[in-house]
Amino acid sequence: MSAILRAENLSFSYPTEDGKTPSKALDRINLEIEEGSFVAILGHNGSGKSTLAKMLSLILMPDEGSVFIDGKNMSAEDVTEEDVLRARRDVGMVFQNPDNQIVATVVEEDVAFGPENLGMPPALIRERVNEALAMVGMTEYARHAPHKLSGGQKQRIAIAGIIAMRRRCIIFDESTAMLDPVGRREVMDIIERLNREEHITVLLITHYMTEAVRADRVVVMDRGRILMDGTPRAVFSQPETLWKVRLDVPQTTELLYQLRQSGLDVRLDIFDPDECASEIAAAIARR
Repeated sequence: MSAILRAENLSFSYPTEDGKTPSKALDRINLEIEEGSFVAILGHNGSGKSTLAKMLSLILMPDEGSVFIDGKNMSAEDVTEEDVLRARRDVGMVFQNPDNQIVATVVEEDVAFGPENLGMPPALIRERVNEALAMVGMTEYARHAPHKLSGGQKQRIAIAGIIAMRRRCIIFDESTAMLDPVGRREVMDIIERLNREEHITVLLITHYMTEAVRADRVVVMDRGRILMDGTPRAVFSQPETLWKVRLDVPQTTELLYQLRQSGLDVRLDIFDPDECASEIAAAIARR
């Protein structure tokens, strides 16, 4: 499987007002995101995860290193405006606050905004809007005003706008952070369905462990560098490493870790509560 996104020796620093040498937000990052994969990126505030997301979506350009989108080096001198436009058609981004992405006063008009800017024919735009709203379960709200919707519904509209443009890759930059538990669950179900059923590459920036365990792969960042990279089971079975960089672990992992510390022989790479209960019961039976 080929990489749709690739960062090669990527470094970036934000300018400072006082003229002091800034610390690097990204420090020689190397990362490949395979097409069709579902990757979660974790890190505490200031770890560089959102900066990386903006680099991979071409919102920011690196100080050093290169960003490749579908094999094309977007930092090369021979990159054309058409290359950048094509790359931005392939990679979309959903931000933390959906209000920052909603531009129209009617839901269906907002979803149509992106396709219209791409110059699609009206009949195709109508088809794309209808499909996108159906995919996020918002068809009945097509003629509603976005500002009257809940946070979760607004985020679904923002996602529909990205879907309507037929993005091959969607980056979710803490897109559930402002939602209540119900809204987070609804949006995560949509994200997972886009990946599993529509084969859209998903890059999920999050600080919720319950979201990260749903990914195929978890990348942990700290101080602008990649600290860990592996399956959720491989990453979360090392809770002490995560705690050192001020990250949580799934509740099941923490419970199993405490039981292991007290002498019970249990695995740590379990996230399902029922599976966790079975593991504890089996360990007790073996004693």
